[in-house]
This record gives sequence, C-alpha cells and structure tokens, in this order.
Amino acid sequence: MKEIFTQLKKIKINRMIMLTVAGIINSFGVVCFLAPVHLYDSGISGTSMLLGQVTPEYLTLSLFLLVLNVPLFAYGYKKQGALFTFYAIYTVLIYSVMAWLITDVLPIDVSFASPLAGNDLLLCALFGGMVSGVGSGLAIRNGGAIDGIEVIAVIFAKRLGVTVGTFVMAYNVILYVICGCVIQSWILPLYSIVAYGAALKTVDFIVEGIDRAKSAMIVTEKPDEICSALSKEFESGMTKIDVVGGYSNSKKTMIYFIVNRFQVTKLKELVREIDKQAYITISEVADVFSGNEKNKKP
Repeated sequence: MKEIFTQLKKIKINRMIMLTVAGIINSFGVVCFLAPVHLYDSGISGTSMLLGQVTPEYLTLSLFLLVLNVPLFAYGYKKQGALFTFYAIYTVLIYSVMAWLITDVLPIDVSFASPLAGNDLLLCALFGGMVSGVGSGLAIRNGGAIDGIEVIAVIFAKRLGVTVGTFVMAYNVILYVICGCVIQSWILPLYSIVAYGAALKTVDFIVEGIDRAKSAMIVTEKPDEICSALSKEFESGMTKIDVVGGYSNSKKTMIYFIVNRFQVTKLKELVREIDKQAYITISEVADVFSGNEKNKKP
C-alpha cells in the first residue's frame, strides 16, 4: 500500500490534462464517426460497441467501456504499476463520460449518421480511425492507455510465444469475424478494418513523431576526419566507439550520429569523400533526448 501511494505521488497535472484531452478526442472519433454508422473500433472499445448494439438500450457503450476496461487495467496493475493503472483508468473514465455526454446530453444527433460525414462509410472509417488514433496516441505518450486489451497482451503474449502486436491483431481479427457473424454482413467489419489501420498509423505518428530522426552508424578507419567534417557541416556532436573488424581483425572506429531525413544524402556524400571504404547503416529513431542544451554554458 505504501508503494502505491509513493507512485501516485508522482501524478503530474500536465499529464492529467493531456489524458483528459486524449479521452475526449477518442470519444469524439468513436461516437461521432464510427458508432453512428455501426462501424467498430478495435480492442475493448470495439467489443463494447458490439455489446452495446446487441444488448438492451440501458446497457450502453459508456457502461461497457468501464465494465470491461477497468478490471483489465486492475489485473495488469502488478505488471504496469500503480501510476500507469491510475492514468489508464482515468482516461477510460473520461472517454466513457464524454461518450455518454455526446450520445445523451449534448445537442448532437448521432443516432443514425455521423454529424460530419453522414453515411459515407469510407469517410467515417478513415476519420473515425484517425481521430480516435490521436486520442489513443496522446494517452500512450502521456503514460496512460485507453484500451485494456493492450495491457492483457503485454501479460499474455510472451506466455503464448507471440508478440504484443500479434496478440492484439489476433484479438481484433476474431472481434471483426464475430461482428460479421452477428450482423450477418461483412461490409461493416471490412470498413472497420480500414478504421483500425488508420488508427494504428495515427497512433504511430503521435507516439513516435511524424518526421522521425535517422541514426547513422559509420564504421571507418578515418574517424577524426569524418567527425570533423560532420561536425562542421551539421553543427552537431557524435559518439565514437572503438571496434574490431570481424573479418579483417583490424582496429576501426564506429561513429554514431543523428540526422534528419533531409540530411541523409549529404551525410553519405561527406563520408564517401573522406573514406570510400566506410561502412554506413541508416536506421529510424523514434525519439531523441539530449541534455546538451541544459549543459551549455551561457
């Protein structure tokens, strides 16, 4: 119990604000684009939408979101910690309350068509997926989550010998197959897959950034000349690591350097001008954190 209170003391107001925004945005995407035309979100949100359709009217989407998600987050407490669990449950609560407000309180008619995209299934799928993806991405980026299936995936995927992504994908495939069987039509589940794809890509953009940096690893015998040229051209630091060639058994240096996508071509040209035998690999980097700015002397 003491450990729980210690973790909860780390709650940050700015994150609570962003998680509130995330819950509101996610509910807007689902309730205003997907639910009116009977498209399905992924994970527990999609399961809640299906259950809301096939059960009595008083069993609403908002109710199922809480009933299904909260126990899953609570179950994952030991794996994810008290702070994550609190953030996740709070975000789902905001999502649930906002979904109820849009459906039953606010003067927005979402009973038979999207108030913005009408009955156009493709528009509803694309924009519903993107908007809800923004909400999910913001939640993840700020230490929370909106869907409990991801927590369960983290716990059980390794035991089943699959990746978290495969576990979530399998769950959603099964969900959409069940949806097709229940409504006896495959049009809406297929469009729901479009929404799922749009949401996944949007989550990646929000969590990892639209314009991700590139990391360059350069193995060379002329590290000083290359470092000098790169530093002069890009006005940025780099890391040098002593290495040994596996085939030649000769001593070399590996240079680790971060650039953006517009600088990759120039980097390769500079390196090739100095050392035509240099070995270069370029990889994507989701986030770059540096304390250099704080450490600079005024």
